[in-house]
Amino acid sequence: MTGIVILILLGLFLFIVEFLLVPGVTVAGIGGLACLVGGVFWAYSSHGNMVGHITLISTIALTLFTVVLALRSRTWKRFMLDTNVEGSVASEENTTRIKPGDEGLTISRLSPMGKARINDLVVEARSTGQYIDPKTKVVVIRFEGSKVIVKPKID
Repeated sequence: MTGIVILILLGLFLFIVEFLLVPGVTVAGIGGLACLVGGVFWAYSSHGNMVGHITLISTIALTLFTVVLALRSRTWKRFMLDTNVEGSVASEENTTRIKPGDEGLTISRLSPMGKARINDLVVEARSTGQYIDPKTKVVVIRFEGSKVIVKPKID
């Protein structure tokens, strides 16, 4: 009987992995279904119809409970990335607030594209070709369309 319980719990665990961690129908979902069916079949074949029926009903109820618990919004919020994007691609507003010659600081590595803070705006910036490390002072050279082109500031 212990083997049946372990097989069913393994199936439920694989279903949780399928719902929360692995997108789509994968080996985890198929393996979870196989473990659940195998556990119920094992209960019927080794312990008879009465234990088999109890195992089947218990497995269905436990599976539904697990699915409902996994699909609750608070469960998803624990696994979701919860960050705000602060920044924008240089727009018409940014081109009026940022002028060639303005100085700023890179936030991420420019290789050749990355993020930079210029005049308290976080913008997508492009270097003139070389890689620029984070937290490096840069100078705005020009705009190409809506892109801010920068070069490292030489002190």
